[in-house]
Amino acid sequence: MVKIRLRRMGAKKAPFYRIVVADSRFPRDGRFIEEIGTYNPLKEPAEVNVDGERAKKWIADGAQPTDTVRVLLKKAGVL
Repeated sequence: MVKIRLRRMGAKKAPFYRIVVADSRFPRDGRFIEEIGTYNPLKEPAEVNVDGERAKKWIADGAQPTDTVRVLLKKAGVL
């Protein structure tokens, strides 16, 4: 199954996430199919950048966003 999920980047105690499309069998920070956005929780307010067209295309093709990514996509106005 293809999932839209967060990939953790950044240093220890300073997380930065990339929103990626990946096979659910791959590790969290491992191989992925495509990067469609970023999420920075350390900024105030939290910064979310998403390519809305790519996200909609992947969801239409059957990709399932995780609960956290679903909330971020709603905040970004994609869903």
